[in-house]
Amino acid sequence: MPSEKRVGILGSGVVGKQLGRGFAMHGYEVMLGSRDPSKLESWKKETKGRVATGTFAQAAAYGPVVILATAGMGAEAAVDLAGTKNFAGKLVLDATNPLDFSGGLPGLFVGTTDSLGERIQRKLPDAKVVKCFNTVGNVRMVDPKFKEGTPPMLVCGNDAAAKKQTEGILRELGWPGALDVGSIESARWLEALVPLWVRVAQVMNTYEHAFKAVR
Repeated sequence: MPSEKRVGILGSGVVGKQLGRGFAMHGYEVMLGSRDPSKLESWKKETKGRVATGTFAQAAAYGPVVILATAGMGAEAAVDLAGTKNFAGKLVLDATNPLDFSGGLPGLFVGTTDSLGERIQRKLPDAKVVKCFNTVGNVRMVDPKFKEGTPPMLVCGNDAAAKKQTEGILRELGWPGALDVGSIESARWLEALVPLWVRVAQVMNTYEHAFKAVR
């Protein structure tokens, strides 16, 4: 059986690399998957911990936790390339956003009546998809520090046990916990937060902020 502290990450951009470094720093065995793993040699050499690189299929098969960290436009294609059988029974943390930059500032290429999170869950009916990490910048995904205090991570998904497991992982990575906002359908609204997050970033001149519910 593979180690429970083993995670495969699909996506070799800044989000995938940052999460890979962060999980490795916290004692996980990490495989970063890419269409072209040879481009990740420098990342593998520079990253401390037990890290490897491979194809999308190899990363999806690597361990009991898989993170989808591609660009939104490529998320569904990455799942197809990885092979749906490699996700069966696993916790899939979906960090993607369906951002559309055709109008300058980002909008969504799917939203309000569907979401990328829901599309991924439909593609992977035997996996437990939890929307996670998508509402913060990559530099704050692991060991986050905020002047006003670190809020819980906003998550959603259909499986209660999977969301509880996700909260445990988040605590390992330095978060105070998770704020569960409902079923995977709620991904419509977590994803819709991100164009607003970008607009707030431009006004505040920082991409290192997060939304927090107060009462």
